[in-house]
Amino acid sequence: YATVPVINGLTDLLHPCQALTDMFTIMEHKEILKGRKLVYVGDGNNMAHSLMYACAKVGMNMVCASPKGYHPDPEDAALTGCTIEVDEDLFRAAKGADVLYTDVWASMGQEAEQSIRQEALGDYQINKELLSVARPDAMVLHCLPAHRGEEITEEVLEGPQSKVFDQAENRLHVQKAIMALLMTDDII
Repeated sequence: YATVPVINGLTDLLHPCQALTDMFTIMEHKEILKGRKLVYVGDGNNMAHSLMYACAKVGMNMVCASPKGYHPDPEDAALTGCTIEVDEDLFRAAKGADVLYTDVWASMGQEAEQSIRQEALGDYQINKELLSVARPDAMVLHCLPAHRGEEITEEVLEGPQSKVFDQAENRLHVQKAIMALLMTDDII
């Protein structure tokens, strides 16, 4: 009902501005998005849902590696118009991945569930062993802030395949582009 554009910066269900940044970062390093495989590791949260939509738009394949009880919403996955796989076997999901992506186990507002989530998601970590089953040139992304030693190891976060800090820088540029687009006469 707004008379001006509204930007969804973040909700419990979606994080679209971050997903746009992620696609930009992947394109910056891989050039071609279509046909690539992105594997999201962890809770089927707002990042998982937004990445499903983004991957569908650009023709990327996506696998969400999540334990039972933490899968993304299957109805949301069906709405993307492409196949989104959910696999509880982390290593099978990561095999041949171009991009490994993770997020914190307890998002904002879920802090009271931290210990329950740590137990449920404890094996869903991007580490050297998981990275070894992905493609040799696979890149690692995380929307930050990261809990080192939980969803991602320090070694991988700071390693040569991590593009996390490029991704963080790109967030500024992508969000400026969104605002510039919305301020044009064609949109308003």
